[in-house]
Amino acid sequence: MSPTPAPTHRPVMVAEILEALDARPGAVLLDGTVGTGGHALAWLEATAPDGRVIGLDRDPEALARARERLAPFSGRVRLLHGDWRKAPGILEDAGEGTPDAILLDLGIGTHQVDDPGRGFSFRHDAPLDMRFDRTSPGPTAAELLRRTPEPELARIFLEYGEERAARRLAHRIVEARRRDPIETTGDLARLVRETLGTRRAGRIDPATRVFQALRIAVNRELSGMDRALEGLVGMLAPGGRIAVLSYHSLEDRVVKRTLRALAEPCRCRRGDPCTCGAREWLELRERRARRPSDEEIVANPRARSARLRWGVRR
Repeated sequence: MSPTPAPTHRPVMVAEILEALDARPGAVLLDGTVGTGGHALAWLEATAPDGRVIGLDRDPEALARARERLAPFSGRVRLLHGDWRKAPGILEDAGEGTPDAILLDLGIGTHQVDDPGRGFSFRHDAPLDMRFDRTSPGPTAAELLRRTPEPELARIFLEYGEERAARRLAHRIVEARRRDPIETTGDLARLVRETLGTRRAGRIDPATRVFQALRIAVNRELSGMDRALEGLVGMLAPGGRIAVLSYHSLEDRVVKRTLRALAEPCRCRRGDPCTCGAREWLELRERRARRPSDEEIVANPRARSARLRWGVRR
């Protein structure tokens, strides 16, 4: 059964990514977060006639949409279910060699946000799920809210949502769940607004940070990111390229810190054995993150928070 049509997802910063990753005929891209296939499609078109894409994603529904979208290129595409943080092992098990380029788009997909049944958005009242992979045995957001101790809830809201009223909100949730479980997006959004106040002029909805924090916690999005990025860079042959799109400061901080550490030259005295731990694996061609153009933001407002960082394997 083919997947239900979803609103078109616009891939972000396509031209900048193709340039950064040196898209050319015959090149192989590991798209570690292939989603519904927008960046993969652009790569296949730019690297014709024989460029390839190996696409990974944690979300089976996204893979189904990508398979449909990329069907005309089926001989040049291989789609695999899995977490990008485990990419080296997944590619080895699949018998795939070293890619020429690696792309990570760490944003949430339009099909996920706009599908009420996924529970990522408070625009629709729906079950609080928030799992990228609904075949996973991991807890849903509703289960996390039901059983997580108050101090840990406060940590999640503060660390992953940068919510200043994290402790007050965690206390209110624990009080509320003693009476009734918090099962839907509407339940949670109302509780947050009652606790933190309604939206002020020019400010985001107070539920936005809380929903972000829960999504990150449910999917363990930041867990092991630094080590996994090191592993991906280590997969590349000299001259291979990696590009990472981040959408909030928590992700971007890890990406920036990790890529800069991999580009750090050895600080030990020349001739002595290295003891500083420098890898010198990566050359950063741009020290600052690239941002979407004003024209792209007007055409696709969801691109406004994107940050692109990239480098070349030494």
